[in-house]
Amino acid sequence: MNKWLIKAANKEYKKIAKDFEINEVLAKIIANRDVPYEDIPKYINPTAENSMHDPFLMKDMKKAVDMLIEAIDLNKHIRIVGDYDQDGNSSTMTLLDGLMLFTENISYAIPHRVEDGYGISKRIVEKAKEEGVDLIITCDNGISSFEPVKYASELGMDVIVTDHHQVNKDENGEDILPEANAVLNPNRSDCEYPFKKLCGAGVAFKFMYGLYLKLDADLDYLMDLLEYVAMGTVADIVDLLDENRFFVMEGLKKIHKTNNYGIKALIRETKLEQESIDVYKIGFILGPCINAAGRLDTATLGIELFLEENLERIDEIAKRLVELNNERKALTEEGVKLVMDKVESEELYKKDIILVCEKSIHESLAGIIAGRVKEFYNRPTIVFTAAREEGVLKGSGRSIAEYDMYKNIFPFKGLLKSFGGHPMACGLSVYEENFDLLYSSLLDSSKLTKEDLIPKKYIDSQLFIDKITFEIVELISTLEPYGAGNPKPVFGDRNIEVLDMKILGKNENTLKLQLKARGRKLDGIMFSNKEKIKVIYDYVSSKANNKNPFIDIIYYPDINEFMGNKNLQVRIVDLR
Repeated sequence: MNKWLIKAANKEYKKIAKDFEINEVLAKIIANRDVPYEDIPKYINPTAENSMHDPFLMKDMKKAVDMLIEAIDLNKHIRIVGDYDQDGNSSTMTLLDGLMLFTENISYAIPHRVEDGYGISKRIVEKAKEEGVDLIITCDNGISSFEPVKYASELGMDVIVTDHHQVNKDENGEDILPEANAVLNPNRSDCEYPFKKLCGAGVAFKFMYGLYLKLDADLDYLMDLLEYVAMGTVADIVDLLDENRFFVMEGLKKIHKTNNYGIKALIRETKLEQESIDVYKIGFILGPCINAAGRLDTATLGIELFLEENLERIDEIAKRLVELNNERKALTEEGVKLVMDKVESEELYKKDIILVCEKSIHESLAGIIAGRVKEFYNRPTIVFTAAREEGVLKGSGRSIAEYDMYKNIFPFKGLLKSFGGHPMACGLSVYEENFDLLYSSLLDSSKLTKEDLIPKKYIDSQLFIDKITFEIVELISTLEPYGAGNPKPVFGDRNIEVLDMKILGKNENTLKLQLKARGRKLDGIMFSNKEKIKVIYDYVSSKANNKNPFIDIIYYPDINEFMGNKNLQVRIVDLR
């Protein structure tokens, strides 16, 4: 059962409403987001002028830009090395598209999830040398690639690392950086860049911004790159605050008007409307299609989609990406069932942390499955499967806010073959013989309390569902984009009668309810995974006792559009 907490809104919300001439509902939401008073103008209305920081505040930026300009002037062969997920795809496209204005001597490489593992590999470095590459630029990876980066330098190539992942530390807490010519990462301890939560595409964009400023190049062209940056920012679930808020807001506008046929083809193939693309559709429909290529095929498909000029080939790729994502979804459901059965039969849900090994699942799905298990049990979860190397298990973890996964696993990295990540997620591999010792070590060192393990839902304020209007929905939409770090506002109401309830959808992951409160009837809808929807349906049904059950809900007001008709409904986040 979730614990519900009403946010103690900053008492200054009335002052915020007055000073910025906004509705008190919006002022309370802003106060609840802990937006610093001086940042409220750019939160309400993000612009390039009030949101974009000077790229040269980032450590090594001047060095990296100067190196890049020299490479362009001397027509050196530049190779971008990205990553196989949506952020890696977006980072690669940001650099490729940004640099195409200045040079044609540019290429790219994407690691293969199974053959190379995460990030730049020795194989990629050797191939770059064979093909006459002079400068390698990593994006969304490289900060932990010590051996491949050193190897590239030994082979006579220059390397610029651009990344946003956590920086490794030595026993004294000092940064351990790869031996590159320049390392762009706002998380460096010696980096004074004011915003630390950029995604990989965000760091790549700042690199291009620095280049365009130095060359006095076309900034309108540069801003068009935000359609890629927005996709990476949303898909990588970084906080939609500060600079990221502007990137996504502006990037969505670019996507709505894009001339990139690849983006248009993928939107069309997923049965979406170009003008309707929002954070949700990037995060849960478009992004997963790009990610599916890196999971089940080759991640270069995503890059090809955006670079290809043959329209028939573009349509083929878009169709293939959607097919791969459908295959990924089916494999995920199978994997979730296998892992959940193990968690239940071995009673792992009783432990502070869940570590489970299921060798049959595809290694690319371990993170998605870990996320589903974490969501269901509210426990930090790492799912392991068999790696290509004999005797090695490869795992992916997802965490809860109360448990910094990177910080808590780092002391035991000696037990691991590889490790990287951030507070809410990690990727790692371990020799099979060390699995039990790793698990016991993490459990013994856990400082999680019973209170930590109770899932919490935060409510912005009480709002009776019979009082919601189209105007309120419109007001709330003015503070979009919502997402990580800037969650959609949610409200609470109590003693609501359930007149009818049914499970919908091919995957049985939707609960449709007919509600009644203080004389007004209203539809309610709840989306989650199949397991959770079934538990909720059975729970509410058990309370009926030959009469309609009553529930309390956390929700946000929503508009359901169907065949040209618009109706108010409540999107239920949680109920009891």
